[in-house]
Amino acid sequence: MNSELVLLVMFLGLLGLILTGLPLAFVLGSLAIVFTIALWGVDALVITVLQTFDTMRSEVLLAIPLYVAMATILQRSGIIESLYRAMELWFARLPGGLAVGTVIICTIMAAMTGIVGAAVAAMGILALPSMLARGYDRRLSLGTICAGGTLGILIPPSVITIVYAATAQVSVGQMFIGGVIPGLLLSGLYVGYIVLRTTLNPALAPVSDAGRTSLRERLASLQALVLPAAIIIGVLGSIYAGIATPTEAAAVGVVGAMLSALQQRKLTIAMLRDSCFETARVSAMILWITIGAKAFVAIFTGTGGADFLLDLVRGMEAGRYVVLIVMMGVLAFLGMFLDEIGIILLCVPVFLPVIHFLGFDPLWFGILFLVSAQMAYITPPFGYTLFYLKGVMPPEIGMQTVYSAIVPFVLLQVAGLVICAAWPDLILWLPRTMVGH
Repeated sequence: MNSELVLLVMFLGLLGLILTGLPLAFVLGSLAIVFTIALWGVDALVITVLQTFDTMRSEVLLAIPLYVAMATILQRSGIIESLYRAMELWFARLPGGLAVGTVIICTIMAAMTGIVGAAVAAMGILALPSMLARGYDRRLSLGTICAGGTLGILIPPSVITIVYAATAQVSVGQMFIGGVIPGLLLSGLYVGYIVLRTTLNPALAPVSDAGRTSLRERLASLQALVLPAAIIIGVLGSIYAGIATPTEAAAVGVVGAMLSALQQRKLTIAMLRDSCFETARVSAMILWITIGAKAFVAIFTGTGGADFLLDLVRGMEAGRYVVLIVMMGVLAFLGMFLDEIGIILLCVPVFLPVIHFLGFDPLWFGILFLVSAQMAYITPPFGYTLFYLKGVMPPEIGMQTVYSAIVPFVLLQVAGLVICAAWPDLILWLPRTMVGH
């Protein structure tokens, strides 16, 4: 059996098993085992063992449970409610003020937690009823929460960025810092769109009475920003200044999250127990997918998949940016069926040789990759964020409303991707200024 046929059968097997609804980790692991035995015999299963051992001893992946623990503790600390109240008071008089405040809270949460589900669920519970009660347009409200929630993929400390960096063998710290400006760019695009649209059509977002509160009350509400700011500065600042590695900074973040919970009087044994169980569940899921994907990619590479793809690119009579657009299109397509961790673990080992061959900066490509993954998170029909929100929104709102709500924000993400691709320094400038980069 020639390598091209093997690759075709592997791809069809992967697609078929994914469509059955089986967990991705088991799909990848079982295919790796079956093809290893079929091609090279039982003794070759040592490849899978080595890939498992390599994942277990990865120092980079050690940061994942720490950042997940930080996110779960913050989510249970009550600080998100205080943040939302502060944003509600300060932005109520701005056109679309509650929606703008929601985007800003999502941006802050992304910089504190790095997990998409946390922001979407929290804002779905807090912000959505508040906006709907004040007469905000349903689509504007839903789209704002979906789009703002995905910022956790890009803005550090992102768990997804750690998975990408470990897979692509690039600096986690540089990837973190490289995602700052693109993340703020997308956040700014969302805010600009909301303000412009609600200025042109005020009926979409009636002005809230919360804006009539006293200055003293609004200033008092800013106390909620002190600990989040300290956590963000402690984590990202220590990485940027070269004081700590991302893993060490994650430990600082966990301590900061516990202090936040203590300040809010939510630090209990039960809360810590629940946070530990959630951390173990999420971390185990990520690591099992990592093990299965690494084993699968090892078979793909061993059968000549990477060489086949490189030869295909060399034979194409197209510019390198055309190839880049095709790769981004593949990512957008896969985002309709796979979660972003699976996409990273499957595509990065395949795409990186092509990126090096075309002369692109791997750090720049990595951030573009994450922006594309962020876009896939809200792309129908299977964007994960859409279903996170479905779980907390009122039952009378159907998925069709959610699908139509995210269309303008998907277009804004496309615009952000084009801007980052056209001006690479938006991504590369900050990493170049890091201490000891």
